[in-house]
Amino acid sequence: MNREEITQLFEQQAPHYDTQWEKMAPINDGMYFLIETLVSDLPSNARILCVGAGTGREVIFLARRFKGWDFTVVEPSGAMLNLCRELLEKEGIASRCHFHEGYLDTLSMTDKHDAATCFNVSHFILDREQRTTFFAEIAHRLKPNGLLISSDLSFDTRAENYQSILTLWFRVMSDADISAENIERMKNTYKNDVAILPLQDIISIFNKAGFKDSTPFYQAGLIQAYFSRRNAYSAPS
Repeated sequence: MNREEITQLFEQQAPHYDTQWEKMAPINDGMYFLIETLVSDLPSNARILCVGAGTGREVIFLARRFKGWDFTVVEPSGAMLNLCRELLEKEGIASRCHFHEGYLDTLSMTDKHDAATCFNVSHFILDREQRTTFFAEIAHRLKPNGLLISSDLSFDTRAENYQSILTLWFRVMSDADISAENIERMKNTYKNDVAILPLQDIISIFNKAGFKDSTPFYQAGLIQAYFSRRNAYSAPS
């Protein structure tokens, strides 16, 4: 998918996005449970960069638990960002957030962040060099040794058991009352419009982008989450 297609996809999904994925929430809940420990040693006044924040669920989770943190919320879909802003205003969190409508490369690099989140975003970038550049953009906006927590679709699609996990994954979505039409659309998307990579390839991308010590810490179905640290030296251009 190119940028315009990705943005348009989420513009269309925005009004029903949270409702559609509501029954898949236990996947995020398990990941967030571990993330709370991962970020617990960050400064009490930490600045957090949330890339592709969607409706802001991770912002809400972190802001409730860490009252002194501020957030840079980056989302290219205006419809998604508007919903995010509304939810954060209801939570009383919006005043702690800077909202940026657009892609990461249009965000000023003036302020460095202590940590970044990027959940289920980079698998839409099919070209590996562009995906590396995307993570390098995140690295540039982090302090040395800054923490990256990310997740993406991940599996070795050449493995004999890939079809087994794929079948299970779509059954899970069906049991979560996601419509047959949307599941069929996602099957086509998985074939043509996302890059599902194995663990070693994703870690290689992190390393080339300026991160170190990349570690998988959570997997549920095809979703795998990682944490990494920005190298102390400058990240590559």
